Amino acid sequence: MDDKTRLIRAGAAPEPLARTVGPPIQRGSTVLMPYAGSLYSHALPTYGRQGLATQAALQDALATMEHAHGVTLYPSGLAALTGALLAVLQAGDEILVADTIYAPTRRFCDHVLKRYGVGVEYFDPAAPPEQLVGEASAATRLILMESPGSLSMEMQDVGRVAELARARRILTACDNTWGAGYLYRPLEHGVDLSIQALTKYVGGHSDVFMGSAAGRDAALGRKLNDGVLHMGWAVSPDDAYMMLRGLRTLPARLAQQGANGLAVAAWLKSQPEIAAVYHPALPGDLGYDLWKRDFCGAASLFSIALKPGPEPAVDAFLDALELFGLGFSWGGFESLAISVDPQLKARRFPKDYGGPLVRLHVGLEEPADLIADLRSALDVYADAVG
Repeated sequence: MDDKTRLIRAGAAPEPLARTVGPPIQRGSTVLMPYAGSLYSHALPTYGRQGLATQAALQDALATMEHAHGVTLYPSGLAALTGALLAVLQAGDEILVADTIYAPTRRFCDHVLKRYGVGVEYFDPAAPPEQLVGEASAATRLILMESPGSLSMEMQDVGRVAELARARRILTACDNTWGAGYLYRPLEHGVDLSIQALTKYVGGHSDVFMGSAAGRDAALGRKLNDGVLHMGWAVSPDDAYMMLRGLRTLPARLAQQGANGLAVAAWLKSQPEIAAVYHPALPGDLGYDLWKRDFCGAASLFSIALKPGPEPAVDAFLDALELFGLGFSWGGFESLAISVDPQLKARRFPKDYGGPLVRLHVGLEEPADLIADLRSALDVYADAVG
């Protein structure tokens, strides 16, 4: 053969591959099929966008963790939410959405689902399950929950909602990013779709995007897969490998960060500048009984209400923090803080939380150092309020 041909053919992967702890990272768009009859086979991957060895290993591990009949991967957490909704909804359907849902999900419901003929109604997560499901219309196809609620940490009796919804043939879905598929497993509580931003706790290092949706049965798993195929989404093998690597240490990180978060939350509860602490795993919280019943541990994300003060004082508090970065994501090794009130304006069922709301994510730093940082910032807040 000519040198050009030999170079094209040289360097193929050795057979068999050496066995390593992690799966091989297969980078490829073209998949070489074994024979002509397999070109249009549905039993084998025919194109790299559908995922190869690395993606399959991650999907298998996530399915094992969530006790799912198949897991579908998406290029971000929001894509997992929007993709799962698009996979099961059609024009003429209605969806009931928790008023405390993740803000970008709300934006998708209001600006995309409504545009394509899907009715969207928001419900108060404090509504009893019997009332919520009882008031669903004949067109209601799906109830979307998030427990604890994004930003303000309200808990729902997700399992009871799922039980009642199933009796009416209404699907249920849960944004389970706080529970990470490990602290809480929605599918075991009767929920049909468990969705999470792997970007957060599973990735764990604030450096890679991905989301997943896990189906309670094989039929839903096929719908999710078809949705990804039709929309053309894909995740890279390198990102899938990083997610799988993060998954290996997820239990250890969640345990340490959960303990750190509870230590910080308990201290904050006794500070004079704090009106309330919203952490479902903290005794005395309104959602504590549901958390204790359904969860096997605590995540490190919670919110606090400062005693009433003006917005510039809240900004001064945040700017005084040195160990807490100011950032919207969470789930990584580092502590973060954001002000919450600007995002609450879109809610249909506004609540008084006792003062300006601030969300904290507690990382792997020493809790005593984080407490000292918060104490200094609270002094600044007290001075700014006057």
